[in-house]
Amino acid sequence: MKTISAGDANRHFSSLLRDVATGEIVTVLSRGRPVATLSPVRQADDQRQLARQSLLARLRQQKPSGMRDWTRDELYEA
Repeated sequence: MKTISAGDANRHFSSLLRDVATGEIVTVLSRGRPVATLSPVRQADDQRQLARQSLLARLRQQKPSGMRDWTRDELYEA
């Protein structure tokens, strides 16, 4: 992991983006304290979104099972 000051990050932003694109994680410091982290976009997010869409499509096609003879108040009784 790489750290860089906010001023340097501002001055060298395009090279910073190139580093992040190659997999580097960069922490930006302001007055010596971390204020931001730049990291590459994870491809797993795309896979997760596709899995979510697939699950929701399947659930929409599925018929409800079981009787629902309880009320909302009964469900949340203490």
